[in-house]
Amino acid sequence: LEILVTILNENDNSPVFAQPNLIRDVPEDTEVDTAIVAREELRATDADLDTIYYELTTTVQDTDGYFAIRGVNNPEIYLQKALDYDKFNSTTLLLYARDGPVTSPDHTHTATATITIVIKQSDTRAPWFLPCNYLHNDTSVCISSPYSGRVNISEMSTDPLLLEPGPIYAVDPDYTISDRIVYSIVGGNTDEVFVVDADTGNLTMNKIVTSPDSFLLQVMASQVSNIRKYSVATVEIKVINKSDCPPYFEKAVYNGTVFVGLPRRSFVYQAGDPSTPLVIMAMDKDFPDV
Repeated sequence: LEILVTILNENDNSPVFAQPNLIRDVPEDTEVDTAIVAREELRATDADLDTIYYELTTTVQDTDGYFAIRGVNNPEIYLQKALDYDKFNSTTLLLYARDGPVTSPDHTHTATATITIVIKQSDTRAPWFLPCNYLHNDTSVCISSPYSGRVNISEMSTDPLLLEPGPIYAVDPDYTISDRIVYSIVGGNTDEVFVVDADTGNLTMNKIVTSPDSFLLQVMASQVSNIRKYSVATVEIKVINKSDCPPYFEKAVYNGTVFVGLPRRSFVYQAGDPSTPLVIMAMDKDFPDV
């Protein structure tokens, strides 16, 4: 008598990840749809030879939707949405492997792999001239004001020019890269009157100015390792007559009269002459026509 015994496979094994913990560095400028972790690195095995079903979630708030898997049976992780280092610079993903569909009425086993994603800042922004103000509280855009200064006609200063709202200075806003900045004048420098120090940004005179014309310089700040990343700021230099004398008031003491009950912004009148507004005037011998 021959007896044929068939052993039925029971689902008594859990899926197993070869690498249950992975760390991946991802550049900020990675293109959408780029594979982040290959399928071969994430594929789980099951001693019962069951079909594996995968699910990917994130544990960090506000990082949903950036990473996804190719399919329920394909665990390759790819970038689904463009990254922004200013929004977040790391996240943790959980990849679940089940030996049956989530909706299966039968008992299933689950394995979990943890994938830590570290975002590396990329050189995505041009230099910022300081001081600057964020645009609508958006830390990725900072708007600077034009620089301005003055020089005396027919006189050459040997010191760096004093500018408002401060000296010419730019930084690399990709602060983890912080590339070195170099400066150059790219426009408005008629007759090469001015020169800018490539390293410090200090603006100095190269020759005297003999006419009262003003200058509107364009100063470029570019990154040393990536010259395609640059910004241009305007510097208005006004040419004025040299001032040797301080201004002076016509009188040492002014007397005025105000009336009770007048509204705000009403005139103050001259004392003894309630019909004539009080006017305070100053003069300057260097500028008799002003």
